[in-house]
Amino acid sequence: MAATTRYARNGEVLLAYESFGDLTSGEPLLLIMGLDFQMVWWADAFCHQLVEAGFAVVRFDNRDTGLSSHFESPTRQHPFRALLGGTVPVYTGDDMLDDIEAVLGAVGWPSAHVLGCSMGAGLAQALALARPSRVRSLVSAMGLPVTAGPVRTLTYLRLGTFVRLAGLGRTASREGPVEFLVALYRALSSPSHPFPEQWARAAATISHDRSPRDPRSAQRQTATARTFRLPPLSTVQVPTLVLAGGSDPLIKAAASRDIARQVPGAVLHTYAGAGHTLPPEVWPDVVRQVRDLAARAPAQP
Repeated sequence: MAATTRYARNGEVLLAYESFGDLTSGEPLLLIMGLDFQMVWWADAFCHQLVEAGFAVVRFDNRDTGLSSHFESPTRQHPFRALLGGTVPVYTGDDMLDDIEAVLGAVGWPSAHVLGCSMGAGLAQALALARPSRVRSLVSAMGLPVTAGPVRTLTYLRLGTFVRLAGLGRTASREGPVEFLVALYRALSSPSHPFPEQWARAAATISHDRSPRDPRSAQRQTATARTFRLPPLSTVQVPTLVLAGGSDPLIKAAASRDIARQVPGAVLHTYAGAGHTLPPEVWPDVVRQVRDLAARAPAQP
C-alpha cells in the first residue's frame, strides 16, 4: 500500500511528508533527502526495513522539491556560483531547519533520530548544532561538513563529476525528463553494485509525475549553505554515525573523515564500492548500524 501524503506548514510554506510504521509506538526516525531530489528517492523497501527494526519513519520533500512549496529565482545559474555567494539567497538555511521542525510538529514528535543523505546530511548536522533538543541521534550519509566554508567545501568535491552532470543537463530536453533523472541517478550510483534500473526508472517517473524538475531549485538550495551561522561540529552532543561511499563520484572521502574527526565519539563507516547513494545491498547493514546508534541515545521521557 502506498504511503499517504500529508502536509506540514511553516508559515506560508507547505511541506509534503509521508510516514511508515506506527508514529506513536515506533522509535521516531526522520529521513532528509539531498539536493533537488524528492522524498520518493528514499525507497519504500528501505523505509520498511527500518520499520521492521522498530522505527517509525517519516520522509518529506524539502522546500523547492516535489509536492512542497516551490520558489522562483530570476535566472538559472551554476550552483557553484550560488555556493560562492554569487547569488542572493531566496531563503535561508534556518528557513529549512524551520521546515524540519514543522514536519516534526505535524507528526507529534518533540525529537527524532535523524538520517540525512548528501545535502540532507548537512541539514541533519545543522539541526543537531542549532536545534539540539530536536535530535536524538545523527546519521550523516555521503555528506559534507556543514560548517566548512565555501572554499573548503570546493576541496571536498570531485569537480569532474559536476562537469559531467552539467553535460547531462544539457541533453535533458532530448532524452526526456524521466530519462534524465535515471541518467543522473546512474551517474551518482555505486559502480561496484548492480544499478537498480527498474526501481530508478519507477522513482524517476513518480518524481516527474509529482512535480517536474525545476533546474533552478538546485541553485536556490545551494545558496542556503552560506547563510548558516553555526557552532563547530565539536559541539554536537548526540551519538553520531558517518556513512561514506568508498567510490563516491561526487564527494571525496576526506569530507566524511573530517565530520567523524570533529564530532566527539562519531563512528565512521565506509562502504567499499558504494557511490553517492545507499545501494540495496548495504541496506541491512545500514539499518543495523542506525538501530545500534539509536540504542546509544539517552532515554526519552
